[in-house]
Amino acid sequence: PPEENLTELMEFVLLGFADIPHIQWFLFGLFLIIYIIILMSNGTILLITKMDPSLQSPMYFFLANFSFLEICYVSATLPRMLMNLGTQRRRISSVGCATQMCFILMFGATEYLLLAVMAYDRYVAICNPLHYPLVMNHRVCIQLVTGSWTIGIPVQIGQTYQIFSLPFCGPNQIHHFFCDIPPILKLACGDTFVNDTLPYTVAVLFGMVPFLLILGSYSKIISIILKLPSATSQAKAFSTCSSHLMVVVLFFGSAIITYLRPNTGNSEGTDKVLSLFYTILTPLFNPMIYSLRNKDVKMALKKLLWTIISKLKITY
Repeated sequence: PPEENLTELMEFVLLGFADIPHIQWFLFGLFLIIYIIILMSNGTILLITKMDPSLQSPMYFFLANFSFLEICYVSATLPRMLMNLGTQRRRISSVGCATQMCFILMFGATEYLLLAVMAYDRYVAICNPLHYPLVMNHRVCIQLVTGSWTIGIPVQIGQTYQIFSLPFCGPNQIHHFFCDIPPILKLACGDTFVNDTLPYTVAVLFGMVPFLLILGSYSKIISIILKLPSATSQAKAFSTCSSHLMVVVLFFGSAIITYLRPNTGNSEGTDKVLSLFYTILTPLFNPMIYSLRNKDVKMALKKLLWTIISKLKITY
């Protein structure tokens, strides 16, 4: 067949965890429980930031968006992975694979940008507290969030189209549990130089630039905190941004290592472990980090629990 038809005719096989067949059902159970926890915990954060009057500041508006994004992000990978583990049918059409990749990349870009926006919010709150309500007004918050969600869309659609317009003529087995860029590029034949360099360019744009903005914000924040007169005020100021900092390190660390390290022949296992970090562990730990380290979120959770308990008592 002509080269351009090869992609259309192809389907891929997502090998996932096929190399450890004896624990497929254990993995299915484990990831199903993780998926339910992610949906429920991020859903709860979403609910309390909408309902609780004490959580109406920009910080919680961004947190609500982040929790919703985590639900979307994990839903682009985990349901498919669970289906593959449960049915042992690992085939995915090239259109299905391209769609999955496109959504993962779009949600990933949004996550980088949203984390940078959240760092900027903390920067204004700590370094410029008097102007905070003015600088971070509702319109600005809406614009920042809309920008975070939309800027990556055309870039990632373009990148996905570019990758899937390559001829695929070799084996069709993807050594991964979702359609990610490095394992797909390994299956392409012909000159892949442009496509090999494109992910690095996009990773620098959507990974390194927000990361540097976050570093800039935090270096300013830390220098301001260290100038505060008492240890109590220092601890209070730092506690408002420590949760965000933990999420940043977890997500950016694993994602940047995956996409920016040199492409070696036998890196499939490491890629899988690293991508588990930023696709599953960040959405899992994000609500825990925020709810355990944040006084207002803890209070709102207690209120929500009391409301549920009292309603149950009335019902029975």
